[in-house]
Amino acid sequence: MRDAKPDAASVAVPTIEHLNVARKLMEAGVDVLIEKPLAPSLAEADELIRLAQRTSRIGMVGHLERFNPAVRATVPLLTQPMFFEVHRLSIFTPRSLDVDVVLDLMIHDLDVVLSFVDSPVKEVRAVGLPILSEKVDIANVRLEFDSGCVANFTASRVSTERVRKLRFFQPHQYISIDYTRQDVIAFTVEAAGAAVAQASSPAHKFDPTSFMGNAEDLGAHPSSPNIKLAKPPIIKEEPLMAEISEFLRAVRERSKPMVSLEDGRRALAVALDILAEIQKHSKRLNLVGSAIRT
Repeated sequence: MRDAKPDAASVAVPTIEHLNVARKLMEAGVDVLIEKPLAPSLAEADELIRLAQRTSRIGMVGHLERFNPAVRATVPLLTQPMFFEVHRLSIFTPRSLDVDVVLDLMIHDLDVVLSFVDSPVKEVRAVGLPILSEKVDIANVRLEFDSGCVANFTASRVSTERVRKLRFFQPHQYISIDYTRQDVIAFTVEAAGAAVAQASSPAHKFDPTSFMGNAEDLGAHPSSPNIKLAKPPIIKEEPLMAEISEFLRAVRERSKPMVSLEDGRRALAVALDILAEIQKHSKRLNLVGSAIRT
């Protein structure tokens, strides 16, 4: 038993050691689940992808929020997301101060939104400031995608409250996700044409929850009978257990995992672009060198 080799392993070391540790494992024939962010640079992320291909190993990235039951319940509701508002606020704790808030917290939401939109990022605007550490502790970001979708992100680790929420709009619909409560609420507006059809023929009544399967119908919004509220069914599962189960499934079936190395690289690329924009903004504020170190 002493010489038994593992089939799969989790790489949960500091980010700067991901490539070194994962390389040894993959070259030894071990599949890897690598914690986020995938790597400290795109060059190392690309090397990890090449390693997985060369060694025929399964590689997955630990973007945990993908396995949040609320996020998984939202995927079937996606039609054409056009605007996101995302907040991830934490109370200050003396952990992960060697990394900025973008790679520590915001990257969770970047990965989720990128998977929802599935369109290249066209423009990045970002500001960020160090408050209680030498790294960026609070950041605000605006992404515009080729599809026309816009996403605003706020991440802070110096807040007085803990908030984990993602809200987005798509045609005739507003969807709110509470990561912490693992809850989703969909607000659907009856189309004007559907309202006319309903008045003339009940048989053509617009059903805002028909696309949501077994969603719980919460009735009309108190401010307007044309706004219907519904909750999609949530399958409660601890995200970390769901993540590990998905990794082991991919290992057994030798198939692509839900969060691939390429997905991890995509989120990392956007995060690094955000940090570059924050650096540019900091120069205009004359903060570079005296406070911000990315």
